[in-house]
Amino acid sequence: MKQRIFNIGISIFLIFNITVFAQNKQSFEFNGQLSVFGSYSPDNTLDFFTGGRYLPELSYNIPISSFKSIDILTSANMYGSVYYQLFDSARTDADIKPYRVWARYTGNQSEVRAGLQKINFGSASLLRPMQWFNQIDPRDPLQITNGVYGVLGRYYFLNNANIWLWALYGNEETRGFDAVPTYGKTPEFGGRIQYPMKSGEMAFSYHHRTADTEDLRAITQYDKIQENRFGLDGKWDVVLGFWFEASFIHKSLDVGDLTNQTLLMVGADYTFGIKNGLTVVGEHLISSYDEDPFEMANTSNISALSFSYPLGLWDNLGVFTYYDWAADNLTFSLNYEHQFNKVVGHLIAFYNPDTQTGIQQNNLINNFSGPGIRLMVVYNH
Repeated sequence: MKQRIFNIGISIFLIFNITVFAQNKQSFEFNGQLSVFGSYSPDNTLDFFTGGRYLPELSYNIPISSFKSIDILTSANMYGSVYYQLFDSARTDADIKPYRVWARYTGNQSEVRAGLQKINFGSASLLRPMQWFNQIDPRDPLQITNGVYGVLGRYYFLNNANIWLWALYGNEETRGFDAVPTYGKTPEFGGRIQYPMKSGEMAFSYHHRTADTEDLRAITQYDKIQENRFGLDGKWDVVLGFWFEASFIHKSLDVGDLTNQTLLMVGADYTFGIKNGLTVVGEHLISSYDEDPFEMANTSNISALSFSYPLGLWDNLGVFTYYDWAADNLTFSLNYEHQFNKVVGHLIAFYNPDTQTGIQQNNLINNFSGPGIRLMVVYNH
């Protein structure tokens, strides 16, 4: 609670100071995204859901020279919702918290960004073994995710190779395929090297954190365990797009089958010349949780497909589906999108199983079990 109050205070402080400074210089930007939504899912006890979210964003740019500048950005996440059954019961949820709060220095071939920020990399788009620092759900048309507190530096070489280095602190939520949360009172750190190749690129990534294993007392006596993760990914564009992503996560102490995680994903996409163009994306993920490294004794397989077809200049139809082979679970989402003058509307029909594995489920959108329909209207200014 104290951390949340501190974070909100920092956001308000930065917004106030940036506004005052910007008014003197007459050089700032204020943007925002307002979304309102409602859904009905009959298999849930509280089958109706309505709510709204506003993401105001204030940014300021300070040019230093032709190739150097300082940028400051602050954004809040303001939302409220109600789950209810008509004429029976209801449950409400509302909060205001920081969404992005960072400052960035940009040089000729480098940048350093510090604060609450989004860190995202890797080649995959649906099933993501290297989703180490965000909570993006592929079913969410807005791709909303919480950020992480830390410092990120990047250097870009003239041949398009680049190096990333980061240090994080104060982040406790699970992200991606995390088996357990992070112990937020110790630093995390890592880096990434990305190198161009013929018709594509490859990259190697590394991250170290302290895993919070307090909830695993049944299999370990330790509350905190050091964890190292290694990632390798590549992407090429030859006739069709092809990519892979692999991640290996090792804990330094024995926690049974959660000691080692191995994840390997391959994917491809292609746009068929059918009238306006049908884009198909497919990915397959093999994952295993084992006591010994690369034992592959507890494997699972998940396949995902995405279809996108523009119906016209202002309309688009999107389909997302994934199948968990071991659990025999199917997830399906059909999204009809229409762009008005300043508003985008989404009509989404969906089906979700009772339990979902292999896909990121964040706490910023609501994934009800069973069939349902959702209407969302988004206004960007």
